[in-house]
Amino acid sequence: MTAARTPDPAAPAVAARNAVALVFALNGFCFATLASRVPDLRGSLDLSNGALGALLLSVAVGSMVGMPASGHLIERWGAGAVVRLGALADLLGLVVAGLAATSGSVIGAASGLLAYGFGTGVWDVAMNVDGAAVERALGRSIMPRFHAGWSLGTFTGAGLGAVAAGVGVPLSAHYAVAPAFAVAGALVASRRLLPAGEDQADAGDAAAGSAWLEPRTLAIGLMVLAFTLAEGSANDWLALGLIDGYDARHWVGVLGFALFVASMTLGRLGGPIVLDRFGRVPSMLGSALAALVGVLIVVWSGVAALAVLGIVLWGFGAALGFPVGMSAAGDDPARSARRVSVVSTIGYGAFLSGPPLLGFVGDHVGTLDSLLVVAVAMLPAAVLVGSVRTPSRSSAPR
Repeated sequence: MTAARTPDPAAPAVAARNAVALVFALNGFCFATLASRVPDLRGSLDLSNGALGALLLSVAVGSMVGMPASGHLIERWGAGAVVRLGALADLLGLVVAGLAATSGSVIGAASGLLAYGFGTGVWDVAMNVDGAAVERALGRSIMPRFHAGWSLGTFTGAGLGAVAAGVGVPLSAHYAVAPAFAVAGALVASRRLLPAGEDQADAGDAAAGSAWLEPRTLAIGLMVLAFTLAEGSANDWLALGLIDGYDARHWVGVLGFALFVASMTLGRLGGPIVLDRFGRVPSMLGSALAALVGVLIVVWSGVAALAVLGIVLWGFGAALGFPVGMSAAGDDPARSARRVSVVSTIGYGAFLSGPPLLGFVGDHVGTLDSLLVVAVAMLPAAVLVGSVRTPSRSSAPR
């Protein structure tokens, strides 16, 4: 007779790790599906750039509504259920936006993008809550690799979007078919997530006070805000800064941005090694320093070869801020859903405030010099990195 095989206690965590990674990648894929066809969205609705910006603000508004509410939703239904809710809202929103754009309805498109923003907001918080639960179960850092998976998902979605636009796939068809496959995958993968959040509503201290009033949670959120500004500013302004400041050709500016994204993705893939070797606080101090030095080199060197080095340092420096903030917010399982929702909401504020802030500064000092705002933001970020230190059981905020 053969001995009965003893179940591996780590198997659920490993399965959840793979499921969380897939959910992150599919969320990024849906985002890139939307973003890759924005020029067609503008053309279909015959919008100016200003009107397009106002329309896309619907996504940000939807996210800023969904994120603060997500903590309570996760506590009520669990992270897996909220991922499914967010995925279905994403699909519905993109389908409505695509059909509305085809029919020329700006209001309809705005409504669809609002639903998409809500869906991606609650999906984002739920997958980060479960990612923090996986980290706790495995006993090692892994969150940055989940965020690297999101980046890889955006690469895939952007590439498919470029092909779809190139061969003339109708916007409404692309916004329906591509996210349908992604959402189907998310619905299946979400069944393998850990039951993060499902017991939080019954925890003895889960309802004690608002996470918005916790000093540590707010400090983590502000640190994440600074690092998100470093990431978002490169997304919005790096290519233009290289074109305006270095007289680079358009494709060279785009290549510089691609180098930043590649550096940030590599930083997230290797981040867990650094975090487990040196700890959160030293790693984040190094990240803030790398981003600060990288931006200064890009802005002040005036030499293309040095600017390449600066972009790489900037990308590495920006890589860990958001994922480490999510891990720190989720340290205490009894309050992780609410804290992650607060930190996410504060951090995503950079995507609302960053573009107009740098645009205003750029009008006065030039596009390239406006990037110095990022270097300045790294100073308070360095001060706040102590907030991500893993608290002892006796000192964990309740």
